[in-house]
Amino acid sequence: MTARVGIRWMLPFTLAWLVIWTVQLTPVQLLLPLQLNTTGEDWISGVVWSGLVLGVGGLAGIIAGPVAGALSDRSRTATGRRRPWALGGIWLAAVCLALTGFATGPWMVGAGWVGVSVGIAVASAAFTALIADQLPASQRGAASAAVGSSQAVGIVFGVGVVVLLGLGIVAGYLVLAVLIAVVGTIAALVLPDPPAQPGELPPSTAPQRHLSSFRDRDFSWMLAGRLVTNIGNALGTGLFLFFLLHGLGQPVDEAETNLLLLIVVYTVFVVIASVATGMISDRTGRRRTLTVACACIQALSGVAIVLVPTYEMTMVAAALMGLGYGGFSTVGLAFATDLLPGDRDNARDLGIVNVTAALGQLLGPLIGAGLVALVGGFWLVFTAAAVLSLAGALTTWAAREPGSPRVPRSSREPRPAAR
Repeated sequence: MTARVGIRWMLPFTLAWLVIWTVQLTPVQLLLPLQLNTTGEDWISGVVWSGLVLGVGGLAGIIAGPVAGALSDRSRTATGRRRPWALGGIWLAAVCLALTGFATGPWMVGAGWVGVSVGIAVASAAFTALIADQLPASQRGAASAAVGSSQAVGIVFGVGVVVLLGLGIVAGYLVLAVLIAVVGTIAALVLPDPPAQPGELPPSTAPQRHLSSFRDRDFSWMLAGRLVTNIGNALGTGLFLFFLLHGLGQPVDEAETNLLLLIVVYTVFVVIASVATGMISDRTGRRRTLTVACACIQALSGVAIVLVPTYEMTMVAAALMGLGYGGFSTVGLAFATDLLPGDRDNARDLGIVNVTAALGQLLGPLIGAGLVALVGGFWLVFTAAAVLSLAGALTTWAAREPGSPRVPRSSREPRPAAR
């Protein structure tokens, strides 16, 4: 049985995720929109370019994450299975952040952002695998809460540093690059990562084995629900700056300040929901119901803005979005670890889980840009956010909890008991 871990494990793990989310979401929320923003009657083209850049980066991440995870599952280095991949992803992201800061034009910015997305996906796959590698089921909710709450705190920290210190675009990217290079490297070196034993390595590299996870009914439904709900979240949050600028007509300086306030409200409720639902799910073990309920709460945020499109109601919507998404991301990740189809491909499978979340966050602005261009405004974006959040809740409900009656599985390893 896997032994429980303490603060000496949880602290560097949390710091790793804090810098990962900071360097991923600060550009998504602020730096990339500022780089690609256009003014006057041509403002929609800036929204569209921003969506395209984020979408292409998401596509690169969806390929890189599972591939790096599968390779780390098979690594035999003396320094461990996960650490080399974590360090490689961290340094790739750091270098490409600096290059993105100096890039001009959407094509060069997009090329730099693809490198950042790949680096983040590789590092994320390695760090997420540590949950299944080293934690008992009774602590997976707590670790998932660290991941979820770090996401919200990372946005506030990153955007707050850029806005409050008055950093320009280049300076903002350079600060992020140094941050992930230093803190990410320290976390990767401090976290334990013992070399894999022969019995822990996947026994086969046959092509059909790489698709085995998708043949698991419950794991596939969980992945689909996670992707759809994250798209709904990104539709609601990814275009906040553009909504303030062009939907509510606020000046740039006012919009940047109000964006920071919205993110602070969002973060407070994400942290509250992450901690509370993580503890509840660890005690009850009933993760599916909590995950579905939180996705439904997220849907209410889109409805609120559609009905009353004001800055005050946007603040209320940010609170609802944080409450719903904080719980969904935390308990949903713990639910995913419970549903892992086997115990020898943890990094590969959790890399896929990570990618569904990251891809949803990066596809949201792309889809949202198309919806804005279609109607020349933002009401359809927030309507779609509500609808997709509800669809994600229904899809997640289709995945059965471990221990529930299941359809028979074919030609695969039995899933180990989660509790």
